[in-house]
Amino acid sequence: MLEPSLLVEDALLPVPVLVVEDEPLLQQRLRQVLHQLGYEDEALIFAGTLAEARAVFAEGPVGLALVDLRLPDGNGQSLIEELRAEDPGLGILVVSAWSSEDLILSALRAGATGYVLKQRDDFEVMLSIRSVLRGGAPIDPFIARRILQLLPLRAPKPAGHAAPAASGGEPDVGLTPREAEILRLVADGMSNREIANELHLSRHTVESHVKRIYRKLAVSSRMMAVREARARGMIE
Repeated sequence: MLEPSLLVEDALLPVPVLVVEDEPLLQQRLRQVLHQLGYEDEALIFAGTLAEARAVFAEGPVGLALVDLRLPDGNGQSLIEELRAEDPGLGILVVSAWSSEDLILSALRAGATGYVLKQRDDFEVMLSIRSVLRGGAPIDPFIARRILQLLPLRAPKPAGHAAPAASGGEPDVGLTPREAEILRLVADGMSNREIANELHLSRHTVESHVKRIYRKLAVSSRMMAVREARARGMIE
C-alpha cells in the first residue's frame, strides 16, 4: 500500500484513492478526472465489487474513496458505513446515477461526505472531488433541491410572540449578514479555505464565524447548519 499522503504539485493529495465502480467506461472517466487533479496511476485503486473494495481496505487505510451505490454484489451504502467506521475523517464521495430520496439520504446518513451525479460533466465531477479534498461537503445541486423539498416548513410565529430562549438561556438572535453570507458559501460546498479566499478574510476568521453559526443553530456539522438555517428561513 502507498503512504497516507503524496506530495504532488506542492499539495498533499491523500493516497491511495479507492474508486468503487463496476462500469469500465466510468472507471476510465474517473481515472482521467483524477489525473487532472494531479494523481498518478499508481495512486489509484479500482474495485468493481464490494468484495474487491473490502479486500483493498483490509490491507491498509485509503486516503480518499469514490463510491457508486449500485454494485453487482450489493449496495455501496454498507461499504460507506464500514469505511467511515474505519476512518472517521476519510473523504467519501458518492458518484452515482441514482437520485432517489431514500438512496441519497441513506448514503449521507451512512457517512458519505458528498454526493454527485454521474450525469454531470467531468469538470463538475472534478470540482466535487476537489471540494472533498479541501474539507468541503459537496452536494449535487439537483440532489440539494430534492433534500430541501423534504424539509418541513416551520409555522410562522404569531405577531408579537417572543422567540423562545435557546439552550443555555441565550436568545435566538439569528445570523449576522456576514454569517449568512458564509453559510450560503458553505451550502455551495466550499471549504473554509475557499470561503476565506472568496471573501478576502483569514481562514481563522472564517472558522470563528462557522463556530458561532454552529452555536446559534445548535448543530455540529456543515450539512446540519445549512438544513437548520434553511428551515428557519435565515438563508434561501
